[in-house]
Amino acid sequence: MSEITSITTEGVLTLSLNRPKKMNALTRAMYGHLAQSLNSAATEAEIKAVVLTSEGEHFTAGNDITDFMDNPPTDESSEVAKFLGAILEFPKPLLAAVKGNAVGIGTTMLLHCDVVVASPTAKFSMPFASLGLVPEAGSSFLFPALVGYQRAAKIFMTGESFDAKQAFEMGLIAAIDVDALDAATTIAHQIAEQPPHAIMNTKALLKARNHDSLSAVMKAEFELFALALQSDEAAQAFMKFMAKKGR
Repeated sequence: MSEITSITTEGVLTLSLNRPKKMNALTRAMYGHLAQSLNSAATEAEIKAVVLTSEGEHFTAGNDITDFMDNPPTDESSEVAKFLGAILEFPKPLLAAVKGNAVGIGTTMLLHCDVVVASPTAKFSMPFASLGLVPEAGSSFLFPALVGYQRAAKIFMTGESFDAKQAFEMGLIAAIDVDALDAATTIAHQIAEQPPHAIMNTKALLKARNHDSLSAVMKAEFELFALALQSDEAAQAFMKFMAKKGR
């Protein structure tokens, strides 16, 4: 079975992370599949909105550490870079339904979504520095703009997690619902019923102010992230993480 499943219903494409036994940790292949799906959806007239969700109890544990250590994404032709480009440039409404852990990219990708609904079980974290890395997906630009510099710095520099209530208060999510997927899908269908060009133009206007700056920051983040991945500091942090995980 595919580790990314997709279904289209009445103009809404739902992409689901489907690796529950690994807490939906993302591999290069999964990033590539997501990028391809988003790029295709961008050009398919019948798709009016996309919902990102997951199977199992968690949204995603973030990057698959073993996969990253074996195949570090160090250039812009990598699947990770393609996914980041796809999510930055996606012209249609992008929604997410989050439950359980949303680690690293599991949180940062939400900053690109137009509407996020989270379950009360949702737990968000961006422990990049703890792994010897730097923020990615434009989060060093978008998160401080959302929550303020000092709050963002504290979260990034300590690696601390925060819950759905805190995420709602921050503005990272639009709503909390016991059935996050049903709630997000309902909103997606409401959007899909609107005039599509008006919706896309509205999104373009909402995103226009930050687009060029965000694109530049994402490029810088990726370059620093790639360098950090190859550092002794990150290798030691990864080994410490894996040893702790294996206990």
